[in-house]
Amino acid sequence: MPAGVMSPRPHVVVVGDTLLDRDIDGRVERACPDSPAPVVDVTRVTSGPGGAGLAALLCTGPADVTLITPLGEDADGLEVRTHLEDAGVRVLALGHDGATRTKSRLRASGESIARIDAGGPGCPVGDLPPDAVTAIRTADVVLVSCYGGGTTQHRGIRAELARRAARRPVVWDPHPRGPDPVPGCALVTPNLDEASRRARMPVPSGEAVARELVRRWSADAVAVTVGRDGAWLARATNEPLLVPAVPVYGDPCGAGDCFAAAAAVALAGGRTTTEAVTEAVASAGAFVARGGTSGFRAAQADDREPMAVGQRPLDTLATLRRGGVVVATGGCFDVLHAGHVSMLEAARALGDALVVLLNSDESVARLKGPGRPVHTQDDRARVLRALSCVDAVLTFEEDDPCQALRSLRPDVWVKGGDYEDCDLVEAPLVRSWGGRVVLLPHLPGRSTTDILQTTLAGEVR
Repeated sequence: MPAGVMSPRPHVVVVGDTLLDRDIDGRVERACPDSPAPVVDVTRVTSGPGGAGLAALLCTGPADVTLITPLGEDADGLEVRTHLEDAGVRVLALGHDGATRTKSRLRASGESIARIDAGGPGCPVGDLPPDAVTAIRTADVVLVSCYGGGTTQHRGIRAELARRAARRPVVWDPHPRGPDPVPGCALVTPNLDEASRRARMPVPSGEAVARELVRRWSADAVAVTVGRDGAWLARATNEPLLVPAVPVYGDPCGAGDCFAAAAAVALAGGRTTTEAVTEAVASAGAFVARGGTSGFRAAQADDREPMAVGQRPLDTLATLRRGGVVVATGGCFDVLHAGHVSMLEAARALGDALVVLLNSDESVARLKGPGRPVHTQDDRARVLRALSCVDAVLTFEEDDPCQALRSLRPDVWVKGGDYEDCDLVEAPLVRSWGGRVVLLPHLPGRSTTDILQTTLAGEVR
């Protein structure tokens, strides 16, 4: 392709069941006077497309997206369509049996305490229209997002998907109440629970289940997601491959949709199956760290940029507390050494959870000068999260951690002993909410600057 000419955006067609998701957020400070039930004082209500609708939204940005789905002709259905079309999704609506399906999650302090399902059944009504047939046949990739509403059981839709899978890529995200994928899918993406039920393995391993389902479903590949461990990828040939994940904390709701959408977009862009699954694992982890579906929807509602990979929304850090003591510390952690590990282990011993506030790349460069950081913030965060003493990592852009501390409000703020004779700008802030400031000694002779200078001196000699 000539220089300066941009390649066309891939076209992803999403086929499946769409519903309206609502998050009703509030706080609980008292119980009902007539029953032992919590009273939720509502502070915010957000809503948006769920199921195949969410998958379609997650494909936008890198791809042009068409959604083929039943849509109810009611207020909830209109809200779903408006969300999708405002995001640039082309909607080819099928007839819809019953009221629009809704799933409302009641949440307090970032945790779900109940879910209310209504509407449906949501099965498609009528034949598959010609423009939907054309879209399925011509797309770079078709993503089937099954939510048990009947779309993937519709005779015309299933026949068209089977014809498509025999020639061009289909990614199928199954559901426990849905049918098996059509034969020949390029990739099927069940989670371990779904996969073990389909494979009829009561004590499954991701590796064995993926291998069995490739055979059972006559698929080119099956990726069984196994939560924080990543995904097992099995093909009709070769040995299964484990694609590891970076452990993150957050709301896992919608992670499966994100995984399937990321894999579909990657395949549409010409990636191999292994590359697509690797990208999908990373995307799903970042999605969870940003707060899952709730965080994604809140970012859209606020018109703000999503949080970078490796960070997590501060409201989900409430799950670390559970009535315990949250300890925080901060720094660049550019070249992790024994002094860092000693300090982090001692800091974690002061409470029930340790959060590391990590200077961003730009912040490190301003503080340390040219040539720093040696490692990117994503790599530094990944190494820190691998330590058993670290419960979460939060990256901040400023030169000092005060803004992050205001949001986190830890019970204990820890700094290294080299700050013993310094006035910590954040100390009065931490004490303002009753927090403590604790200094811990560094191991003698351990310093990132000294390590780098010694290394450079050795290279010169």
